[in-house]
Amino acid sequence: MRKNRVALALTLAFPVSFFIVFPAAAQTQPAVTEPSALNVVTITGSREKTLLLQTPASVGVISAQDIQRTGPMHPQQILGQVPGVAIAVTNGEGHSTAIRQPFTTSPLYLYLEDGIPIRATGFFNHNALYEVNLAQAGGIEVVKGPGSALYGSDAIGGTVNILTKLPSSKPGLSVSGEAGSFGWRRLLVDGTTATGADGAVRAAVNLTHTDGWRDQTAYDRQSASFRHDQALADGAVLKTILGYTKIDQQTGANTALSYNDYLNNPTKNNLSIAYRKVDALRLSTQYERELGAALLTITPYVRRNAMDLNGSYNLSSDPRIEKADVTSIGVMTKWRQDFSGALKARLIVGLDLERSPGSRTEDSLSLTSTGAGADRFYTGYTVGNRIYDYDVTFKSASAYAQGELSPLPALRVSAGLRFDSLGYDMTNNIAASTTRAGTTARYYGQTASASVDYSHLSPKLAATFALSPASSVYTSYNHGFRAPSEGQLFRAGSGTLTDAATRAQLALALKPVKANQFEVGWRGAVAGWSYDLAVYQLVKKDDLVSQRDLATNVSTSVNAGKTEHQGIELALGKALNPQWRLDTALSYARHRYVDWVTASANFSGNEMETAPRVMSNTRISWTPRAGTLAQLEWVRLGDYWLEASNSAAYGKYPGHDVFNLRFSQSVGQGVNVFARLMNLTDRRYADSASVSSSTPVFSPAMPRALYAGLEATW
Repeated sequence: MRKNRVALALTLAFPVSFFIVFPAAAQTQPAVTEPSALNVVTITGSREKTLLLQTPASVGVISAQDIQRTGPMHPQQILGQVPGVAIAVTNGEGHSTAIRQPFTTSPLYLYLEDGIPIRATGFFNHNALYEVNLAQAGGIEVVKGPGSALYGSDAIGGTVNILTKLPSSKPGLSVSGEAGSFGWRRLLVDGTTATGADGAVRAAVNLTHTDGWRDQTAYDRQSASFRHDQALADGAVLKTILGYTKIDQQTGANTALSYNDYLNNPTKNNLSIAYRKVDALRLSTQYERELGAALLTITPYVRRNAMDLNGSYNLSSDPRIEKADVTSIGVMTKWRQDFSGALKARLIVGLDLERSPGSRTEDSLSLTSTGAGADRFYTGYTVGNRIYDYDVTFKSASAYAQGELSPLPALRVSAGLRFDSLGYDMTNNIAASTTRAGTTARYYGQTASASVDYSHLSPKLAATFALSPASSVYTSYNHGFRAPSEGQLFRAGSGTLTDAATRAQLALALKPVKANQFEVGWRGAVAGWSYDLAVYQLVKKDDLVSQRDLATNVSTSVNAGKTEHQGIELALGKALNPQWRLDTALSYARHRYVDWVTASANFSGNEMETAPRVMSNTRISWTPRAGTLAQLEWVRLGDYWLEASNSAAYGKYPGHDVFNLRFSQSVGQGVNVFARLMNLTDRRYADSASVSSSTPVFSPAMPRALYAGLEATW
C-alpha cells in the first residue's frame, strides 16, 4: 500500500515539477485543434473516403493523435473512446468485446486492417486485435451494428478497422521507450523516408514485455509493420502492407476468483498451467487507379494465422491442447463509377474471393489440481491422446453492389445488396469416434470427410439529410449474418459413444445467425460542441442455443435463439477555452433474450448476462502551453447480471468507476517525456464477473499502476 501511495504522489507531482524545471515553456498556447464532425473523414462505412457528416451509419473515429496520447497497452484503453464500445481484458492483450452486444467472445465482430479481414471468417478468434500493432496504428474506425452490404459474415455487433500510418517522403524517425509497474517494458520504433521520386515507406517495430500483475501471467510481444506507397506512371497508386506479430504468453490473467479471494488475494492465478502462443503474418498490395469518373481498386492478399493454445477456459470442463494453422489467399476488387447530372449518382460494385486452407489438432489433457469448485487450483498436466485432427478449407466468393444518389440537394440515398457464397471442405484424419485417455464413457464424435456450403443475401438501405452545412441526420436499415465457424461445425463436443456420434452429425446442420438493425442518427457541431447521437434497435435470430433433441435425447447446439438489443449512444466534444477540452462517449442499452429455451431452462424475457446498460468514457484535457498535456479519464461501467436466469440469489456485478491520468511534456527539440497512472484511486474492480460451480466469481482488474517513458523524434 505504501508503494502505491508513493507512486501516486510522484505522478501527481510530475506536472508541477515540469513547470518549475522548464519555465521557458510557460507561454500560453491554444489547445491542439481536435477533429470535429465537420472535417472527419471515414472510409470503413463505404470503402471510400467520405465525410463523416455524410455517412449514414454510426461510425466512431479515433485518430493517430488520440492513439499516441493514450499510449494503449491493451485495446480496452483506446476503443472505449467510441460511444457504445467496451473491451474487457482476458489474458495479456486478449479481449472480449461489447459493441451493441453483451461482453462476449462469440464471433459477432469483424476485425479489419486497412479494410482487409485480419482472419478468415471460418477461423474467427475473439482476440484478433492482438495480432495487429495497435499501439502504432494510424487510426481506428468502428462501424457499430451489422456491416453494410460491402462486408460479409461476422459483422453483426460491429466492424473494427485498424488503419496503418501513411508513409512520408520527408525522412523521419521516432523512438519511444517506457517502463512501469509489474515488469512492464515497451520499445516502439517508427521510421519513414522516400523511395525514389514517387514513393515512400514506413516501418515500425513494437517490442513489449510484462511480468503480469497476477501470478504467472507474463507475456512477450514482437510486432513489425511495413507500408510502402508508390505512384505509377499511369496515375495509379500501389499500397503494400506487411504486418507480423508473435506473442508468447502465460494465461490465467482472467482467472475468476471467489469473492473472498477477489478482495483479499487478487494476484492468485488458479489457471497458471495455461498458455497461448500466436504467430500472425499479413501481406497485401492495393492497386488503385482513377479512370476519369471511375476508380478501380484491386487488392490481393495473403496471411497466416497460427496458434498453440492450452486454453484457461477449457480446464474446468474439457482440458486440451489446441493447435490451429490457417493460410489464406484472396483478392478484393472494387469498381466505383460516378455519374454526371443533378442526381450525383454513384455506383460501387465489387467481388471478394478467398481460399483459406487450415488444420486443427487437439490433444486431451489429464490434470492435477487441489481444491474444488470455483476454488480449484490446477497444478499440472500430462498430454493424452489425440481427440481431433482434421484439415479444413474455408472458401468464399462474395459479390456486392451499392448505389447512391441525391434526389434533393440535401438528401443522399443509398441502397446495397451483397451475395455471399461460403463453404468448408473438411478431411478428417481420425477415422472413428475417439475416447479421452483414461476414460471409457467420454467420446469425441468424428465426422467423416464432409463439405458444408452456405449462401446468403444481405440488403442495406440508408439516407442522409443535411439540416445545415454543420449538421445532418441519417437513418438506415442493415442486415448482417454470421456463418458457423469450423469449430462449431466439426468439433461438436463429447458424450457417450452414441451421443458423440449424433452430435457430430447434428452440428453439420447449423445455419448462419442473422441480424437486422434499424438506426437513426444526428451529428454535427453547434456553439463549439461537436456531437454524434445514434438510436438503434438490433434483433438477432437463429442464434445458437443448447437444446435436447427429442428424437435422440442428445443436447446439441441448434439455431433457436432470438435476442433484442436497443440503445442510445452519444459522443460530445468541446474546447471549453484555449487550454481545456472535454470529450465524452456515453451509451445506454438493454439486451434481452426474446426466445431462449435451453436444455435446462427457459430464459425468454430475461435480461442478458454480462450486459451493462451504462457505458461511458469521459476525458478532460489540459494544454496550458505548447508541448504540455495532462488528461484525466473517467471510465464508467454499469451493473449487470451474472447469469441468464437473473436470479437474486446470485445478484449483479455492481459496476465500477475507474480514473486514469496521463501526462506528457516536451523537454527539448523533438524530445518528449510522458507518464500514465492507471486506476488512479487503486479501486478493486472486475474485468469480468459470472457464476461458476454455483458460485459468483470475479476476475480482478489491474490495481494502480504507473508507467513512464521518453520519446525522441527526428
